[in-house]
Amino acid sequence: MSFVSLGFLAFLAVLMLLYYTVPKRGQWILLLAGSVFFYAFAGWSSLIFITVTALSTYFAGIYIGKLASARDAYLKGEGKELDKEAKKAYKAKVKKRTYLIMSLCLILNLGMLAVIKYTDFGISIINGIFKTNIGFLRFALPMGISFYIFQSMGYIIDVYRGKYAPEKNVARFCLFVSFFPQLLQGPISRFDELSKTLYGPHDFDWDKFARGAWRVAWGFFKKMIIADRMITAVIKLSGSPDQYKGVYVVALVLFYAIELYADFTGGIDITIGVAEMLGIQVAENFDRPFFSLNITEYWRRWHITMGTWFKDYIFYPLSVSPKMLKISKWSREKLGNAIGKRVPVYLSTIIVWFATGLWHGAAWNFIVWGLLNCLVIIISQELSPLYGKFHKRFGFSNTKGYNVFQMFRTFWLMGFIRVLDVYRDVPGTFKQVGTIFTTANWGDLFNGSFLELGLGRQDFIVVLIGCGIMLTVSILQNKGQVRDNILLKRPVAIRLAMFALIVLLIAVFGAYGIGYDAGAFIYGQF
Repeated sequence: MSFVSLGFLAFLAVLMLLYYTVPKRGQWILLLAGSVFFYAFAGWSSLIFITVTALSTYFAGIYIGKLASARDAYLKGEGKELDKEAKKAYKAKVKKRTYLIMSLCLILNLGMLAVIKYTDFGISIINGIFKTNIGFLRFALPMGISFYIFQSMGYIIDVYRGKYAPEKNVARFCLFVSFFPQLLQGPISRFDELSKTLYGPHDFDWDKFARGAWRVAWGFFKKMIIADRMITAVIKLSGSPDQYKGVYVVALVLFYAIELYADFTGGIDITIGVAEMLGIQVAENFDRPFFSLNITEYWRRWHITMGTWFKDYIFYPLSVSPKMLKISKWSREKLGNAIGKRVPVYLSTIIVWFATGLWHGAAWNFIVWGLLNCLVIIISQELSPLYGKFHKRFGFSNTKGYNVFQMFRTFWLMGFIRVLDVYRDVPGTFKQVGTIFTTANWGDLFNGSFLELGLGRQDFIVVLIGCGIMLTVSILQNKGQVRDNILLKRPVAIRLAMFALIVLLIAVFGAYGIGYDAGAFIYGQF
Protein backbone atom coordinates (compact mmCIF):
# COMPACT_ATOMS: atom_id res chain seq x y z
CA MET A 1 0.00 0.00 0.00
CA SER A 2 1.69 3.17 -1.19
CA PHE A 3 1.60 6.33 0.91
CA VAL A 4 0.45 8.33 -2.10
CA SER A 5 -2.70 6.38 -2.85
CA LEU A 6 -6.39 6.74 -2.09
CA GLY A 7 -6.25 3.37 -0.36
CA PHE A 8 -3.66 4.63 2.11
CA LEU A 9 -5.64 7.79 2.82
CA ALA A 10 -8.76 5.70 3.48
CA PHE A 11 -6.77 3.35 5.71
CA LEU A 12 -5.31 6.32 7.60
CA ALA A 13 -8.70 7.96 8.09
CA VAL A 14 -10.24 4.80 9.54
CA LEU A 15 -7.21 4.15 11.73
CA MET A 16 -7.21 7.70 13.10
CA LEU A 17 -10.91 7.52 13.88
CA LEU A 18 -10.53 4.24 15.74
CA TYR A 19 -7.28 5.32 17.40
CA TYR A 20 -8.88 8.26 19.16
CA THR A 21 -12.06 6.32 19.93
CA VAL A 22 -10.81 3.10 21.53
CA PRO A 23 -9.72 3.08 25.21
CA LYS A 24 -6.25 4.58 25.47
CA ARG A 25 -4.73 1.36 26.82
CA GLY A 26 -5.69 -0.28 23.54
CA GLN A 27 -4.22 2.35 21.21
CA TRP A 28 -0.89 0.61 20.73
CA ILE A 29 -2.68 -2.69 20.10
CA LEU A 30 -4.72 -1.01 17.38
CA LEU A 31 -1.48 0.33 15.88
CA LEU A 32 -0.05 -3.19 15.81
CA ALA A 33 -3.17 -4.52 14.08
CA GLY A 34 -3.06 -1.62 11.62
CA SER A 35 0.64 -2.23 10.91
CA VAL A 36 0.01 -5.92 10.20
CA PHE A 37 -2.89 -4.97 7.93
CA PHE A 38 -0.72 -2.39 6.14
CA TYR A 39 2.14 -4.84 5.66
CA ALA A 40 -0.18 -7.59 4.44
CA PHE A 41 -0.76 -5.52 1.31
CA ALA A 42 2.86 -6.20 0.36
CA GLY A 43 2.04 -9.92 0.25
CA TRP A 44 1.35 -12.45 2.94
CA SER A 45 4.70 -14.12 2.31
CA SER A 46 6.40 -10.88 3.36
CA LEU A 47 4.76 -11.22 6.76
CA ILE A 48 6.77 -14.38 7.34
CA PHE A 49 10.08 -12.53 7.10
CA ILE A 50 9.14 -9.65 9.37
CA THR A 51 7.65 -12.12 11.86
CA VAL A 52 10.88 -14.15 11.89
CA THR A 53 12.88 -10.97 12.53
CA ALA A 54 10.54 -9.71 15.26
CA LEU A 55 10.28 -13.01 17.16
CA SER A 56 13.94 -14.05 16.85
CA THR A 57 15.09 -10.64 18.04
CA TYR A 58 12.54 -10.54 20.85
CA PHE A 59 13.51 -13.96 22.28
CA ALA A 60 17.22 -13.26 21.85
CA GLY A 61 16.76 -10.01 23.79
CA ILE A 62 14.78 -11.75 26.52
CA TYR A 63 17.44 -14.44 26.91
CA ILE A 64 20.26 -11.87 27.03
CA GLY A 65 18.27 -9.91 29.62
CA LYS A 66 17.77 -13.01 31.79
CA LEU A 67 21.47 -13.85 31.66
CA ALA A 68 22.36 -10.27 32.63
CA SER A 69 19.83 -10.28 35.50
CA ALA A 70 21.06 -13.66 36.76
CA ARG A 71 24.65 -12.37 36.64
CA ASP A 72 23.81 -9.27 38.66
CA ALA A 73 21.79 -11.27 41.20
CA TYR A 74 24.60 -13.81 41.61
CA LEU A 75 27.26 -11.15 42.11
CA LYS A 76 25.11 -9.42 44.73
CA GLY A 77 24.36 -12.73 46.47
CA GLU A 78 26.40 -15.92 46.39
CA GLY A 79 29.16 -14.43 44.25
CA LYS A 80 29.67 -11.50 46.59
CA GLU A 81 32.54 -13.26 48.32
CA LEU A 82 34.41 -14.08 45.11
CA ASP A 83 37.77 -12.46 44.65
CA LYS A 84 38.43 -9.98 41.85
CA GLU A 85 39.80 -12.53 39.38
CA ALA A 86 36.94 -14.98 39.98
CA LYS A 87 34.37 -12.23 39.42
CA LYS A 88 36.14 -11.19 36.26
CA ALA A 89 36.15 -14.78 35.00
CA TYR A 90 32.46 -15.20 35.82
CA LYS A 91 31.54 -11.97 34.02
CA ALA A 92 33.57 -13.04 31.00
CA LYS A 93 31.75 -16.38 30.94
CA VAL A 94 28.33 -14.68 30.98
CA LYS A 95 29.43 -12.14 28.39
CA LYS A 96 30.55 -14.95 26.12
CA ARG A 97 27.10 -16.54 26.31
CA THR A 98 25.28 -13.26 25.68
CA TYR A 99 27.64 -12.54 22.79
CA LEU A 100 26.80 -15.93 21.31
CA ILE A 101 23.05 -15.24 21.52
CA MET A 102 23.46 -11.80 19.96
CA SER A 103 25.68 -13.23 17.21
CA LEU A 104 23.18 -15.97 16.35
CA CYS A 105 20.43 -13.36 16.10
CA LEU A 106 22.59 -11.19 13.84
CA ILE A 107 23.59 -14.14 11.67
CA LEU A 108 19.99 -15.31 11.29
CA ASN A 109 18.57 -11.94 10.31
CA LEU A 110 21.45 -10.43 8.37
CA GLY A 111 21.93 -13.82 6.74
CA MET A 112 18.27 -13.83 5.72
CA LEU A 113 18.73 -10.34 4.26
CA ALA A 114 21.90 -11.41 2.47
CA VAL A 115 20.29 -14.49 0.91
CA ILE A 116 17.24 -12.62 -0.32
CA LYS A 117 19.02 -9.48 -1.47
CA TYR A 118 22.47 -10.62 -2.58
CA THR A 119 22.24 -14.21 -3.82
CA ASP A 120 21.76 -13.27 -7.46
CA PHE A 121 24.59 -10.73 -7.22
CA GLY A 122 26.85 -13.47 -5.89
CA ILE A 123 25.75 -15.80 -8.69
CA SER A 124 26.53 -13.13 -11.29
CA ILE A 125 30.05 -12.75 -9.86
CA ILE A 126 30.61 -16.52 -9.93
CA ASN A 127 29.30 -16.74 -13.50
CA GLY A 128 31.59 -13.89 -14.52
CA ILE A 129 34.74 -15.33 -12.91
CA PHE A 130 34.31 -19.01 -13.71
CA LYS A 131 32.34 -18.63 -16.96
CA THR A 132 29.52 -20.74 -15.54
CA ASN A 133 25.82 -20.40 -16.30
CA ILE A 134 24.17 -20.76 -12.91
CA GLY A 135 20.55 -19.63 -13.04
CA PHE A 136 19.35 -16.68 -10.94
CA LEU A 137 16.91 -17.35 -8.10
CA ARG A 138 15.23 -13.93 -8.33
CA PHE A 139 13.93 -13.69 -4.78
CA ALA A 140 11.27 -11.04 -4.30
CA LEU A 141 12.54 -8.41 -1.88
CA PRO A 142 10.06 -8.01 1.01
CA MET A 143 8.96 -4.44 1.60
CA GLY A 144 11.27 -2.49 3.91
CA ILE A 145 13.33 -5.54 4.90
CA SER A 146 16.61 -3.60 5.09
CA PHE A 147 15.02 -0.99 7.35
CA TYR A 148 13.29 -3.27 9.86
CA ILE A 149 16.22 -5.68 10.05
CA PHE A 150 18.71 -2.89 10.71
CA GLN A 151 16.35 -1.39 13.28
CA SER A 152 15.95 -4.76 15.02
CA MET A 153 19.68 -5.53 14.93
CA GLY A 154 20.40 -2.14 16.48
CA TYR A 155 18.03 -3.13 19.27
CA ILE A 156 19.68 -6.48 19.99
CA ILE A 157 23.15 -4.90 20.00
CA ASP A 158 21.95 -2.22 22.43
CA VAL A 159 20.45 -4.88 24.72
CA TYR A 160 23.70 -6.84 24.59
CA ARG A 161 25.64 -3.68 25.48
CA GLY A 162 23.31 -3.08 28.42
CA LYS A 163 22.08 0.24 27.09
CA TYR A 164 18.54 -0.66 28.17
CA ALA A 165 16.56 -3.67 29.35
CA PRO A 166 14.81 -5.81 26.74
CA GLU A 167 11.12 -5.28 26.05
CA LYS A 168 9.25 -8.08 27.83
CA ASN A 169 5.93 -7.78 25.97
CA VAL A 170 6.24 -9.59 22.63
CA ALA A 171 3.33 -7.70 21.06
CA ARG A 172 4.80 -4.34 22.03
CA PHE A 173 8.13 -5.34 20.53
CA CYS A 174 6.42 -6.48 17.33
CA LEU A 175 4.90 -3.00 17.05
CA PHE A 176 8.37 -1.45 17.35
CA VAL A 177 9.58 -3.59 14.45
CA SER A 178 6.50 -3.17 12.25
CA PHE A 179 5.25 0.39 12.99
CA PHE A 180 3.73 1.05 9.58
CA PRO A 181 4.72 4.68 8.79
CA GLN A 182 8.43 3.82 8.78
CA LEU A 183 8.24 0.46 6.98
CA LEU A 184 8.59 1.83 3.45
CA GLN A 185 11.80 3.83 3.79
CA GLY A 186 12.67 4.44 7.40
CA PRO A 187 13.85 6.25 9.40
CA ILE A 188 15.79 3.55 11.27
CA SER A 189 14.57 4.19 14.80
CA ARG A 190 16.22 3.36 18.12
CA PHE A 191 14.08 1.51 20.64
CA ASP A 192 14.87 3.78 23.59
CA GLU A 193 13.79 6.82 21.59
CA LEU A 194 10.73 5.53 19.73
CA SER A 195 9.31 3.62 22.72
CA LYS A 196 8.92 6.88 24.70
CA THR A 197 5.85 7.79 22.68
CA LEU A 198 4.97 4.62 20.77
CA TYR A 199 3.14 2.78 23.56
CA GLY A 200 1.76 5.60 25.71
CA PRO A 201 -1.83 6.81 25.80
CA HIS A 202 -2.54 9.74 23.51
CA ASP A 203 -5.38 12.19 23.80
CA PHE A 204 -6.45 13.90 20.63
CA ASP A 205 -4.42 17.09 20.40
CA TRP A 206 -5.58 19.41 17.64
CA ASP A 207 -2.25 21.26 17.47
CA LYS A 208 -0.21 18.06 17.10
CA PHE A 209 -2.72 16.68 14.63
CA ALA A 210 -2.56 19.86 12.56
CA ARG A 211 1.24 19.89 12.64
CA GLY A 212 1.28 16.30 11.43
CA ALA A 213 -1.27 16.97 8.70
CA TRP A 214 0.82 19.90 7.40
CA ARG A 215 3.91 17.66 7.34
CA VAL A 216 1.99 14.98 5.41
CA ALA A 217 0.70 17.54 2.90
CA TRP A 218 4.23 18.89 2.44
CA GLY A 219 5.44 15.35 1.75
CA PHE A 220 2.70 14.84 -0.85
CA PHE A 221 3.64 18.16 -2.45
CA LYS A 222 7.27 17.18 -2.87
CA LYS A 223 6.56 13.61 -3.94
CA MET A 224 3.70 14.11 -6.39
CA ILE A 225 4.32 17.57 -7.82
CA ILE A 226 8.11 17.41 -8.13
CA ALA A 227 9.53 13.87 -7.79
CA ASP A 228 6.86 12.00 -9.74
CA ARG A 229 7.09 14.58 -12.51
CA MET A 230 10.89 14.60 -12.73
CA ILE A 231 11.15 10.80 -12.90
CA THR A 232 9.85 10.86 -16.48
CA ALA A 233 12.82 12.90 -17.70
CA VAL A 234 15.25 10.88 -15.57
CA ILE A 235 14.06 7.60 -17.08
CA LYS A 236 14.21 9.05 -20.59
CA LEU A 237 17.76 10.38 -20.18
CA SER A 238 19.19 7.34 -18.42
CA GLY A 239 17.41 4.84 -20.66
CA SER A 240 19.09 6.05 -23.86
CA PRO A 241 22.68 6.99 -22.95
CA ASP A 242 23.89 6.82 -26.57
CA GLN A 243 21.34 9.42 -27.56
CA TYR A 244 21.64 11.74 -24.57
CA LYS A 245 25.22 12.84 -23.96
CA GLY A 246 27.04 16.02 -23.00
CA VAL A 247 24.63 18.62 -21.66
CA TYR A 248 22.01 15.93 -21.11
CA VAL A 249 24.30 14.21 -18.59
CA VAL A 250 24.58 17.47 -16.64
CA ALA A 251 20.79 17.76 -16.81
CA LEU A 252 20.41 14.19 -15.57
CA VAL A 253 22.65 14.90 -12.57
CA LEU A 254 20.48 17.90 -11.69
CA PHE A 255 17.15 16.20 -12.41
CA TYR A 256 17.98 13.09 -10.42
CA ALA A 257 19.23 15.12 -7.45
CA ILE A 258 15.92 16.99 -7.40
CA GLU A 259 13.86 13.84 -7.90
CA LEU A 260 15.67 11.80 -5.24
CA TYR A 261 15.55 14.58 -2.66
CA ALA A 262 11.87 15.35 -3.25
CA ASP A 263 11.00 11.64 -3.30
CA PHE A 264 12.93 10.56 -0.24
CA THR A 265 12.29 13.60 1.94
CA GLY A 266 8.67 13.62 0.78
CA GLY A 267 8.26 10.06 2.02
CA ILE A 268 9.97 10.85 5.31
CA ASP A 269 7.74 13.91 5.75
CA ILE A 270 4.69 11.67 5.35
CA THR A 271 6.15 9.17 7.85
CA ILE A 272 6.91 11.80 10.49
CA GLY A 273 3.63 13.61 9.84
CA VAL A 274 1.49 10.49 10.23
CA ALA A 275 3.35 9.64 13.44
CA GLU A 276 2.75 13.18 14.75
CA MET A 277 -0.96 12.85 14.02
CA LEU A 278 -0.88 9.75 16.23
CA GLY A 279 1.02 11.59 18.97
CA ILE A 280 4.21 9.61 18.27
CA GLN A 281 7.64 11.13 17.76
CA VAL A 282 9.83 9.63 15.03
CA ALA A 283 13.46 10.63 14.45
CA GLU A 284 14.23 13.26 11.85
CA ASN A 285 16.12 11.88 8.86
CA PHE A 286 17.19 15.02 6.98
CA ASP A 287 18.61 18.40 7.91
CA ARG A 288 18.71 20.46 4.69
CA PRO A 289 21.61 18.46 3.14
CA PHE A 290 21.96 20.69 0.07
CA PHE A 291 23.20 23.47 2.36
CA SER A 292 26.25 21.36 3.28
CA LEU A 293 29.69 22.90 2.78
CA ASN A 294 31.43 19.55 2.25
CA ILE A 295 30.64 15.89 1.74
CA THR A 296 31.25 14.95 5.39
CA GLU A 297 28.68 17.51 6.49
CA TYR A 298 26.37 16.32 3.72
CA TRP A 299 26.31 12.81 5.18
CA ARG A 300 25.57 14.18 8.63
CA ARG A 301 22.47 15.78 7.14
CA TRP A 302 21.31 13.14 4.61
CA HIS A 303 19.59 9.93 5.77
CA ILE A 304 20.75 10.72 9.30
CA THR A 305 19.50 7.54 10.97
CA MET A 306 21.27 5.30 8.45
CA GLY A 307 24.54 7.19 8.90
CA THR A 308 24.38 7.01 12.69
CA TRP A 309 23.48 3.30 12.50
CA PHE A 310 26.61 2.48 10.48
CA LYS A 311 28.70 4.71 12.72
CA ASP A 312 27.44 3.28 16.03
CA TYR A 313 27.19 -0.39 15.09
CA ILE A 314 29.97 -0.87 12.55
CA PHE A 315 32.54 1.94 12.51
CA TYR A 316 33.12 2.40 16.24
CA PRO A 317 33.12 -1.32 17.19
CA LEU A 318 35.34 -2.11 14.20
CA SER A 319 37.84 0.70 14.80
CA VAL A 320 38.48 -0.38 18.42
CA SER A 321 38.22 -4.15 17.90
CA PRO A 322 41.20 -6.30 19.02
CA LYS A 323 42.16 -7.13 15.43
CA MET A 324 42.05 -3.49 14.40
CA LEU A 325 44.17 -2.54 17.42
CA LYS A 326 46.74 -5.11 16.32
CA ILE A 327 46.71 -3.64 12.81
CA SER A 328 47.14 -0.21 14.35
CA LYS A 329 50.12 -1.34 16.42
CA TRP A 330 51.76 -3.04 13.41
CA SER A 331 51.15 0.01 11.25
CA ARG A 332 52.75 2.36 13.74
CA GLU A 333 55.79 0.12 14.04
CA LYS A 334 56.25 -0.45 10.31
CA LEU A 335 54.95 2.76 8.76
CA GLY A 336 55.57 5.32 11.46
CA ASN A 337 53.17 6.97 13.87
CA ALA A 338 51.84 9.57 11.41
CA ILE A 339 50.67 6.99 8.88
CA GLY A 340 50.07 4.16 11.33
CA LYS A 341 47.48 6.01 13.36
CA ARG A 342 45.45 6.64 10.19
CA VAL A 343 45.38 3.02 9.00
CA PRO A 344 42.71 1.65 11.40
CA VAL A 345 40.51 4.73 10.99
CA TYR A 346 40.64 4.72 7.21
CA LEU A 347 40.37 0.95 6.96
CA SER A 348 37.23 1.09 9.13
CA THR A 349 35.92 3.96 6.99
CA ILE A 350 36.45 1.95 3.79
CA ILE A 351 34.63 -1.07 5.24
CA VAL A 352 31.72 1.08 6.41
CA TRP A 353 31.32 2.76 3.02
CA PHE A 354 31.61 -0.57 1.22
CA ALA A 355 28.80 -1.87 3.46
CA THR A 356 26.80 1.34 2.90
CA GLY A 357 27.03 0.91 -0.87
CA LEU A 358 26.07 -2.75 -0.62
CA TRP A 359 23.13 -1.86 1.63
CA HIS A 360 21.80 0.43 -1.09
CA GLY A 361 21.80 -2.32 -3.68
CA ALA A 362 23.28 -5.64 -4.80
CA ALA A 363 25.23 -4.26 -7.74
CA TRP A 364 28.69 -2.93 -8.52
CA ASN A 365 27.42 0.57 -9.20
CA PHE A 366 26.28 0.91 -5.58
CA ILE A 367 29.58 -0.45 -4.26
CA VAL A 368 31.55 1.96 -6.44
CA TRP A 369 29.21 4.75 -5.32
CA GLY A 370 29.98 3.98 -1.68
CA LEU A 371 33.73 3.76 -2.24
CA LEU A 372 33.77 7.04 -4.19
CA ASN A 373 32.08 8.75 -1.24
CA CYS A 374 34.70 7.18 1.00
CA LEU A 375 37.54 8.35 -1.26
CA VAL A 376 36.36 11.95 -1.27
CA ILE A 377 35.93 11.93 2.53
CA ILE A 378 39.42 10.51 3.13
CA ILE A 379 41.03 12.96 0.70
CA SER A 380 39.18 15.83 2.36
CA GLN A 381 40.38 14.72 5.78
CA GLU A 382 43.97 14.49 4.55
CA LEU A 383 43.79 17.92 2.99
CA SER A 384 42.13 19.56 5.99
CA PRO A 385 45.43 21.15 7.19
CA LEU A 386 45.79 22.77 3.76
CA TYR A 387 42.19 23.96 3.92
CA GLY A 388 42.96 25.51 7.31
CA LYS A 389 45.94 27.39 5.90
CA PHE A 390 43.87 28.51 2.91
CA HIS A 391 41.09 29.90 5.11
CA LYS A 392 43.65 31.65 7.30
CA ARG A 393 45.46 33.14 4.33
CA PHE A 394 42.46 34.29 2.31
CA GLY A 395 39.79 36.22 4.13
CA PHE A 396 37.17 35.75 1.42
CA SER A 397 36.96 32.05 2.31
CA ASN A 398 35.02 32.99 5.43
CA THR A 399 32.36 34.98 3.60
CA LYS A 400 28.78 34.04 2.76
CA GLY A 401 29.66 34.12 -0.92
CA TYR A 402 32.35 31.49 -0.45
CA ASN A 403 29.95 29.39 1.61
CA VAL A 404 27.51 29.47 -1.31
CA PHE A 405 30.34 28.31 -3.59
CA GLN A 406 31.06 25.40 -1.22
CA MET A 407 27.37 24.42 -1.19
CA PHE A 408 27.32 24.56 -4.99
CA ARG A 409 30.50 22.47 -5.20
CA THR A 410 29.20 19.85 -2.74
CA PHE A 411 25.85 19.62 -4.53
CA TRP A 412 27.41 18.89 -7.91
CA LEU A 413 30.09 16.59 -6.53
CA MET A 414 27.47 14.48 -4.79
CA GLY A 415 25.29 14.64 -7.90
CA PHE A 416 27.99 13.26 -10.17
CA ILE A 417 28.77 10.44 -7.73
CA ARG A 418 25.06 9.70 -7.34
CA VAL A 419 24.50 9.37 -11.08
CA LEU A 420 25.85 5.84 -10.67
CA ASP A 421 22.39 5.06 -9.22
CA VAL A 422 20.78 5.91 -12.53
CA TYR A 423 22.99 4.51 -15.25
CA ARG A 424 23.75 1.42 -13.12
CA ASP A 425 26.61 0.35 -15.42
CA VAL A 426 29.91 1.55 -13.87
CA PRO A 427 32.06 1.89 -17.04
CA GLY A 428 29.06 3.33 -18.88
CA THR A 429 28.57 5.94 -16.15
CA PHE A 430 32.15 7.21 -16.38
CA LYS A 431 31.88 7.19 -20.18
CA GLN A 432 28.73 9.29 -20.01
CA VAL A 433 30.29 11.78 -17.62
CA GLY A 434 33.24 12.04 -20.01
CA THR A 435 30.93 13.12 -22.82
CA ILE A 436 30.33 16.39 -20.95
CA PHE A 437 33.79 17.41 -22.14
CA THR A 438 33.69 15.82 -25.59
CA THR A 439 30.18 16.50 -26.86
CA ALA A 440 29.41 20.10 -27.81
CA ASN A 441 25.62 20.11 -27.62
CA TRP A 442 25.00 22.89 -25.11
CA GLY A 443 22.82 24.61 -27.66
CA ASP A 444 20.17 21.97 -26.98
CA LEU A 445 19.36 23.89 -23.83
CA PHE A 446 17.73 26.56 -25.96
CA ASN A 447 16.41 24.84 -29.10
CA GLY A 448 13.49 22.95 -27.55
CA SER A 449 15.21 19.53 -27.38
CA PHE A 450 14.54 19.26 -23.66
CA LEU A 451 10.81 19.37 -24.37
CA GLU A 452 11.19 15.92 -25.97
CA LEU A 453 12.01 14.24 -22.65
CA GLY A 454 8.38 13.53 -21.78
CA LEU A 455 7.84 16.83 -19.97
CA GLY A 456 6.20 19.86 -21.50
CA ARG A 457 7.01 23.49 -20.91
CA GLN A 458 4.32 23.66 -18.24
CA ASP A 459 5.90 20.69 -16.41
CA PHE A 460 9.28 22.41 -16.24
CA ILE A 461 7.60 25.57 -14.97
CA VAL A 462 5.79 23.59 -12.26
CA VAL A 463 9.05 21.91 -11.22
CA LEU A 464 10.88 25.22 -11.18
CA ILE A 465 8.23 26.83 -8.99
CA GLY A 466 8.10 23.75 -6.77
CA CYS A 467 11.88 23.79 -6.30
CA GLY A 468 11.68 27.50 -5.53
CA ILE A 469 9.14 26.78 -2.81
CA MET A 470 11.31 23.96 -1.40
CA LEU A 471 14.33 26.26 -1.36
CA THR A 472 12.37 29.05 0.34
CA VAL A 473 11.07 26.68 3.01
CA SER A 474 14.60 25.35 3.60
CA ILE A 475 15.96 28.87 4.05
CA LEU A 476 13.14 29.73 6.45
CA GLN A 477 13.83 26.51 8.39
CA ASN A 478 17.14 28.05 9.41
CA LYS A 479 15.15 30.39 11.64
CA GLY A 480 12.93 27.67 13.11
CA GLN A 481 9.99 25.47 12.25
CA VAL A 482 8.00 26.92 9.36
CA ARG A 483 4.85 25.20 10.64
CA ASP A 484 5.17 26.62 14.15
CA ASN A 485 6.43 30.09 13.34
CA ILE A 486 4.49 30.84 10.17
CA LEU A 487 1.62 28.48 9.40
CA LEU A 488 0.18 27.50 12.78
CA LYS A 489 0.27 31.01 14.23
CA ARG A 490 -2.33 32.20 11.75
CA PRO A 491 -6.04 32.36 12.60
CA VAL A 492 -7.93 29.10 12.10
CA ALA A 493 -9.77 30.31 9.00
CA ILE A 494 -6.52 31.31 7.28
CA ARG A 495 -4.86 28.04 8.25
CA LEU A 496 -7.72 26.03 6.81
CA ALA A 497 -7.64 28.10 3.62
CA MET A 498 -3.87 27.60 3.26
CA PHE A 499 -4.19 23.86 3.87
CA ALA A 500 -7.01 23.63 1.33
CA LEU A 501 -4.77 25.48 -1.12
CA ILE A 502 -1.88 23.02 -0.83
CA VAL A 503 -4.31 20.10 -1.20
CA LEU A 504 -5.74 21.76 -4.30
CA LEU A 505 -2.22 22.27 -5.71
CA ILE A 506 -1.42 18.59 -5.17
CA ALA A 507 -4.70 17.54 -6.81
CA VAL A 508 -4.22 19.82 -9.81
CA PHE A 509 -0.46 19.69 -10.37
CA GLY A 510 0.35 16.22 -9.03
CA ALA A 511 1.80 13.85 -11.62
CA TYR A 512 -0.69 11.18 -12.67
CA GLY A 513 -1.42 8.93 -15.60
CA ILE A 514 0.68 7.08 -18.16
CA GLY A 515 4.40 7.43 -17.59
CA TYR A 516 4.09 8.24 -13.89
CA ASP A 517 4.30 5.85 -10.95
CA ALA A 518 3.08 7.63 -7.86
CA GLY A 519 3.26 4.41 -5.90
CA ALA A 520 6.99 3.78 -5.96
CA PHE A 521 9.36 5.53 -3.57
CA ILE A 522 13.00 5.23 -4.63
CA TYR A 523 14.22 4.07 -1.22
CA GLY A 524 11.47 1.46 -1.08
CA GLN A 525 13.72 -0.78 -3.19
CA PHE A 526 16.26 -0.98 -0.38
